Amino acid sequence: MALFAAGCGSGDGADDSDAGGGGSALVSSAEVDGTKVLADAEGHTLYTAEVEKDGKIHCVDGCTEFWKPIVASDTDVDAANSTLGDKFATVDRPDGKTQLTYGGLPLYTFAEEGAGDLKGDGFTDDFQGAHFVWAAARTDGSSTPSTSSTPDDDGGGYGY
Repeated sequence: MALFAAGCGSGDGADDSDAGGGGSALVSSAEVDGTKVLADAEGHTLYTAEVEKDGKIHCVDGCTEFWKPIVASDTDVDAANSTLGDKFATVDRPDGKTQLTYGGLPLYTFAEEGAGDLKGDGFTDDFQGAHFVWAAARTDGSSTPSTSSTPDDDGGGYGY
């Protein structure tokens, strides 16, 4: 994995204890199963959901138990843009935090996978009337999932 963006944000938004991480990379590039993706400082694949292309955050409350928002500062955005192109920005979340975006889509990690995994790519679920199809954030800017998966046979998602 090649590290690209030095930052001081918290990474996944779930625990702010690592904020000010002493120069650790908030965003990196990784190759997972032959796919070049963006990853967080710990090597977890970053994901987007096309349903959020309207600029509104739909993943809130119970959704964030599984899909962890990437919390970022202006410094993180500047660092990412200087190394990976001008595709990074932020959006204000309903919980008051600032979330990193890539190509206009908010970035998340998937709580059900470890570093170097791609289990969330193509994962589908529904939350508060929004239909999510999660896609790994690819370094080429594409956002089409390479696989399709659901947590159970009826496609009901986690039911949050």
